[in-house]
Amino acid sequence: MVDQFLWVIFPYLCIAVFVVGHIYRYRTDQFHWTAKSSEFIEKKQLMVGSLLFHLGIIPVIFGHIAGLGIPKEWMRAFGVNDHMYHIGAIYIGGFFGFVTLAGMVILTFRRFTKKNVRQLSSASDLIVNSLLLLIVFMGMYATIVTNAVQPGFDYRDTISIWFRGLFLLSPDPALMTIVPLSFKIHALAGFAIFAMWPFTRLVHVWSVPLNYVGRSYILYRRHKMN
Repeated sequence: MVDQFLWVIFPYLCIAVFVVGHIYRYRTDQFHWTAKSSEFIEKKQLMVGSLLFHLGIIPVIFGHIAGLGIPKEWMRAFGVNDHMYHIGAIYIGGFFGFVTLAGMVILTFRRFTKKNVRQLSSASDLIVNSLLLLIVFMGMYATIVTNAVQPGFDYRDTISIWFRGLFLLSPDPALMTIVPLSFKIHALAGFAIFAMWPFTRLVHVWSVPLNYVGRSYILYRRHKMN
């Protein structure tokens, strides 16, 4: 029953809360659909931490999509054998993971140690920062330490198949029983952050001003004084 809850019920609950929560918040709380800026309180650490985090997290997300969403047989069909994939996952993924981790450490340290920033922060801000730091740290730990200690473990034979099964409505919790603890914590924390997403500042991710690219220029004209 524990495995059934952790690897079937809990993920589906998180996905449901993610979807329904976004719809509810958008319909009832559009004016707070943003991230409160604390740049005017402290700028240097925010700029460095935010830059590192965003530079690292985008490749990390695409790496997760490839590793979890694409079967290894498909990779081989495109000429990417297992050795090539693992080299890319360890070295390229590890590099961008480290960049992401460095950014999260700076941002979390700033939020907890800068008195004015902490006072401006809500409880959800502190929880989100801590949970994101845990997710990134456990991802790096699993990539570097767990893979070194258990070199025979291939998450594409277990986690990836289980993950794809969630979206095919046929998840197999038995696949996760042999997964190392670091990967399990990383996966569960990842789903937990999705459940929290609609109720935190993370919603600002969906507010990227893409319309700025195609909108008309704003013209300013000097007022002639008489």
